[in-house]
Amino acid sequence: MTGKLRPYPEYKETDLPWLGRVPVHWDIRRNGRLFSQRNETGFGDLPILEVSLKTGVRVRDMDNLKRKQIMSDREKYKRAARGDIAYNMMRMWQGAVGVVPEDGLVSPAYVVARAHTETEPRYFNYLFRTDAFKNEIDGYSRGIVKDRNRLYWEDFKRIPACFPPPEEQAAIANYLDAISSKINRFIRNRRRLIEVLNEQKQAIINRAVTRGLDPDVPLKPSGIEWLGEIPGHWEVCRLRHIIKSVTSGSRGWSDYAADDGPLFIRIGNLRRFSLDLRFDDVVRLNLPDTTEALRTRVWPNDLLISITAYIGSIAVIPANFEKAYISQHVARCSLLDDTHNARWLGYVLLSNIGQMHGKLSLYGGTKDGLSLDDVKNYPVLLPPRSEQNELVTSIEHGLKAIILVIEKAEREITLIREYRTRLIADVVTGQVDVRHLAPSAPLPANDALDEDLEADALLDDEDADSDPALEDEADAE
Repeated sequence: MTGKLRPYPEYKETDLPWLGRVPVHWDIRRNGRLFSQRNETGFGDLPILEVSLKTGVRVRDMDNLKRKQIMSDREKYKRAARGDIAYNMMRMWQGAVGVVPEDGLVSPAYVVARAHTETEPRYFNYLFRTDAFKNEIDGYSRGIVKDRNRLYWEDFKRIPACFPPPEEQAAIANYLDAISSKINRFIRNRRRLIEVLNEQKQAIINRAVTRGLDPDVPLKPSGIEWLGEIPGHWEVCRLRHIIKSVTSGSRGWSDYAADDGPLFIRIGNLRRFSLDLRFDDVVRLNLPDTTEALRTRVWPNDLLISITAYIGSIAVIPANFEKAYISQHVARCSLLDDTHNARWLGYVLLSNIGQMHGKLSLYGGTKDGLSLDDVKNYPVLLPPRSEQNELVTSIEHGLKAIILVIEKAEREITLIREYRTRLIADVVTGQVDVRHLAPSAPLPANDALDEDLEADALLDDEDADSDPALEDEADAE
């Protein structure tokens, strides 16, 4: 599978702006010549499948859904056979499509396409998920607003696609499966490294937060059964006693998304092992000037706490931070005054003390998230202010080298994913010839799945409780 990538010997131009030229022996065919719609119902005993933006089609884990869904009548669900293509009508333009791994049922809101004899579904799954083809899909989708556009079967079958000879489709799919498997192994190894390093970071934070800098300091009972002993000269209180206000963001702020403007801070911008915001997924807002906007704006030294989904993610707003607002899934705590170091408080909330409070507040997982009263009840440990400053300096000195290694590993993951995206686009459109590099047989099922994407997925705060597969099925009935 190793060797130099090279172009095909000869090309021809197409009349498709998104595609350009293709190898001279390739054809252009509309999807209706490649697939037939499968619209079979009455198979209620089959497992339920989901179609995810991140991982394609897989069997849905009905026992661990973040949001329970009532299965009104499984007999109305569509049968999807192994090897079919299934896609979410409302999310196809974003890449919610995949090859069906085993016979199962999909929502009536989805489309199931049965591959014809000369159609290799794995090849077309790669093609359909390229940026160029998703833009083409977007143009064929219909709806009142873009976010609710649907790609109906009648429109899907009109979309033209490049069509290599069947044996070449299989070779391309085999090559991309093998490359994806290697890349996924690389990413998983980097993720394991990051996981170990984050455990080291947490250990540094926990040691400082519960014992301070002096290992021989006299201890006293904290007064909180699960917390145990703390340094004798420290105080314990609830967060409510050192903040002047706590609030969460407004529902529907994402409707004001814009290309520029103030920052919109969502759960995905908070971290579980750092107090610094992450900016690899930035959304900005063009908000009206209202009192509601003022209520949800952040200010320096504010503590931000995730109250749904990734409970326990914390951030502290630094000085001179740009204008920004929080989503409904983030709580903002404003300190009473500068008596306490905001970053020290952040580390307390980030430590096992804060994590335990979050778990206990969820009542064994029966609640969907933290209430603002739960936030006010966070326990905090309060050394003297000068000691807080020293502890923050010590913690951040200990974390510095670890953070550098983590950032390097994250950059490597980003770069290898970008390489994979470019490679897939070049290979499925015939810009490079991989026939001489392709394995002779496909990989075993699931070996090329993008499992790392699921582990890394940052939730969209405005849809934090839902999976792409859990759309409102009433729309389609």
